[in-house]
Amino acid sequence: MELAVKGNTGSSFRMHPQKFALWLFIVSVVMLFAALTSAYVVKQSSGVWLDFELPFMFDITTGIVILSSVFMHMAYLSGKRNEIKKLRIFLFLTVLTGLGFLTGQLIAWQELVAEGVFFVGNPAGSFVYVLSGVHGFHLVTGVIFLLIVAFSAFKYKVHSKSMVQMEMCATYWHFLGGLWLYLYLFLTLNH
Repeated sequence: MELAVKGNTGSSFRMHPQKFALWLFIVSVVMLFAALTSAYVVKQSSGVWLDFELPFMFDITTGIVILSSVFMHMAYLSGKRNEIKKLRIFLFLTVLTGLGFLTGQLIAWQELVAEGVFFVGNPAGSFVYVLSGVHGFHLVTGVIFLLIVAFSAFKYKVHSKSMVQMEMCATYWHFLGGLWLYLYLFLTLNH
């Protein structure tokens, strides 16, 4: 079942309804983070801003998220080529690096606490916790989606003739990776 929208020229735009829903969700997440980063800039200009170093672990988790995206792309390509064993391996590595990213974010929060930066207190610290925490929540949902796709792959339901679930998972995972890169650069440049 596909969503078809006819344009003025008579041509139609077709998209799977679940993919369409995913894109609507992604747009809403983009709007959420646009609002949060805008609020960050406005609050920072108020003058009451704690100066502290961002956790070094953010650098490491940025590398992990890039590696994770590479693994996801390799899983996607393996699925398209019907290389089911490789698909499973790369999905497993994507889940593993996703969990590594989340663990790294928790360690980064511990670094912040050790530096005397807490969730409650100065808004500078609060924003770092909120931005990384809300992203982390979405990454948890991404890991759950990955596990669902991996389960499907083990039941031979993901292959070159059945890629919708894999395509949606890859889109969402790459989006989350890109979102973290944006947040990392934003925090680094605006800190």
